[in-house]
Amino acid sequence: MIQKVIKSDEEWRKILTPDQYRVTREKGTERAFTGEYCEAHDPGIYACVCCGTELFESTNKFESGTGWPSFTEPIEEERVRLEKDYSYGMYRIEVLCNICDAHLGHVFNDGPAPNGLRYCLNSVALVLKRTVDSK
Repeated sequence: MIQKVIKSDEEWRKILTPDQYRVTREKGTERAFTGEYCEAHDPGIYACVCCGTELFESTNKFESGTGWPSFTEPIEEERVRLEKDYSYGMYRIEVLCNICDAHLGHVFNDGPAPNGLRYCLNSVALVLKRTVDSK
């Protein structure tokens, strides 16, 4: 059973930077090719910046050329939630943390084999928990 993390806007503002708040709580996005993890290759687990839930493994990260960190799949499907997004006059599938409802990015069906998915996420919505092998 999922234990949801629920905080008020005021509580989120106290623990997040303005950019983190804008992206995760207001469904914003960071500019392409500006995020800390866009071209990161350190081994580890990418977790939600809001609640710390481990979401994506670095072994499933790939270079998509889009300007945002891209992953083929989450650690477990239950850790993320997908919702239809019709903002900005287009249809996309939004990716949210299933524990705290943080906006992470979007998923597209133009990724590599075997599943063809590209979870295109905002660096500012993630924190990399580096493994012992990393620098």
